[in-house]
Amino acid sequence: MKILITGSHGQLGQEVMAQLAAEAGPFGTPLPERLHHATVLAVDVEDLDIADREAAMAYVRRHQPDTVINCAAYTNVDGCEADPDAAYRANALGPRNLALACEEVGAQLIHVSTDYVFSGTENGGVPLDEAAMPGPVSAYGRTKWLGEQYVQQFCRRWAIVRTAWLYGYKGKNFVKTMVRLGGTQGSVAVVDDQRGNPTNAADLAWHLLKLAAGRECGLYHCTGNGVCSWAEFAAEIMRLAGLGCTVTPCTSAEYAALHPQTAKRPAWSALENRALRCTVGDEMRDWKTALADYFEHWDGE
Repeated sequence: MKILITGSHGQLGQEVMAQLAAEAGPFGTPLPERLHHATVLAVDVEDLDIADREAAMAYVRRHQPDTVINCAAYTNVDGCEADPDAAYRANALGPRNLALACEEVGAQLIHVSTDYVFSGTENGGVPLDEAAMPGPVSAYGRTKWLGEQYVQQFCRRWAIVRTAWLYGYKGKNFVKTMVRLGGTQGSVAVVDDQRGNPTNAADLAWHLLKLAAGRECGLYHCTGNGVCSWAEFAAEIMRLAGLGCTVTPCTSAEYAALHPQTAKRPAWSALENRALRCTVGDEMRDWKTALADYFEHWDGE
């Protein structure tokens, strides 16, 4: 089997490649036999700009992958608000071009999306399953939602996987930011009125590979199980890191007053992994269990 991974330098792309190399998931479970000895093609923007349609088409046409796992995205929410053209290129045009290319060669396209396609007001208190209607409130969410639509329009063999609050061993993420701040500050203010699902990149990568092995199609939610606020997430990070930094809860309005360039985020974006549970199985860990495991294996870099 030949697998193309875009966004290979990011925290998710790195984890997918690590599991393919080890032929095992985060639990030590062997990968499905179909993925053993897979040929892996790994590219990032300096190798292939997926927003360039001709380049994307030519690359896929030349290498003829069986599956493309698109981990490439512009995920800086505030950056997307400041530069919507850059967000559109990475989050909408890129997936469109990969969809066109995959359709031409008959490849499966697994595209990673986000909880931020939702407005944050739907079904307050109830996790959103795949039947919930999107209504993004930011440039990031809108471009990711458009990318989802392009994938569905231009490729017949697609799997869209929405995740949330992702952290991994490579690159920047909320966990590393909190550890850095906690090591230099006595307290840190974190919003307590936005709730969702922290997700370990190792768990997400494992499920992407299960979908690849089964040639699965459709819309999936794939997040850590359990719901918390950003402040609760931060407090657990401080505890596991052994830091004395106090997490002071604040409202989104209070945070925005201090940081006026902050893009709007959904207040409620907790997801329900219903499609996973009913198909390949939901092995996503409880968010606290997965976070504790992350700290056990993280080298601090």
